[in-house]
Amino acid sequence: MVRAKSEIIPLNKHKQKLMKRDLTGWLIMIPTIILFAFFVWEPLLESVRLSLYTAKGIRLQEFVGFDNYKMVLNHPDFLHAFANTFKYILWSLIIGFFVPIFIAILISETVHLKSLFKVGVYFPNIMPGMATVMMLGYFFRPGNTGVLNILLAKIGLDPMVWLSNPKLTIPLIVVTMTWRGAGSTALIYMAGINSINSELYEAATLDGAGIIQRIRYITVPNIFSLGKTMLILQIIAVFQILYEPLVMTNGGPNNASISIMQLVYNYAFRDFNYPAAAALSVMMCIILVILSGLYFKLTKTKE
Repeated sequence: MVRAKSEIIPLNKHKQKLMKRDLTGWLIMIPTIILFAFFVWEPLLESVRLSLYTAKGIRLQEFVGFDNYKMVLNHPDFLHAFANTFKYILWSLIIGFFVPIFIAILISETVHLKSLFKVGVYFPNIMPGMATVMMLGYFFRPGNTGVLNILLAKIGLDPMVWLSNPKLTIPLIVVTMTWRGAGSTALIYMAGINSINSELYEAATLDGAGIIQRIRYITVPNIFSLGKTMLILQIIAVFQILYEPLVMTNGGPNNASISIMQLVYNYAFRDFNYPAAAALSVMMCIILVILSGLYFKLTKTKE
């Protein structure tokens, strides 16, 4: 009996330590939770409420249920924006997904000036996003004043209407996004490559494996799970694309590059139809929650 009591006392002390540690953790988290609730959950719930009413400005007037959702879905620009958003995702996977992996592998296999190359590929990410978009907007400008057309004229080619061509608009915007963001993503892949056991590369080199064999049988399989995670994060990020098409083309030509987020922007700040903007935002939120759930499921499987 005495032995049982002596075993209970250390358990109680252990529980008290755990409770004290949990209490300390909650006290540290409380300010963040309050800010998160104020800046995220309260606006989200207010958007849901706003989407169910008509409004004059932001002043609610009449409860209309799901009429705003029906109006948004039946709007002629919705199908364009919805289809274009998935085109952005598709082109970002074709153009932008493999570029950071290629950069990361190339720099990881480099022996000299590796730090310089890391700074070089990350440098575009340091620039303000709006400045990058405006700069590349001038680069793809049609006519004789665009930088790319000036370079084409130097080799005797006629100028092209780059962003004014509906078939090229979305791929060129994705190229702009890739140029700006590929470096930071490449650094993440480089961190994953550096965590691979160096003995695997040494053994492969001793067995006579070249660079292609090392990349194929060691590097790619070891960063495959990281690639799945980055894939979902990229889809979530591209789904919210806004200022690239807004600044470079304003959704044109003829809605060829308008995105769902730009449609939300137009409802709110061009038409001042805040209930419609709120309804479309709520629908986007549901889609992003589903994508985020998929992301957490993949990362949980990885762990």
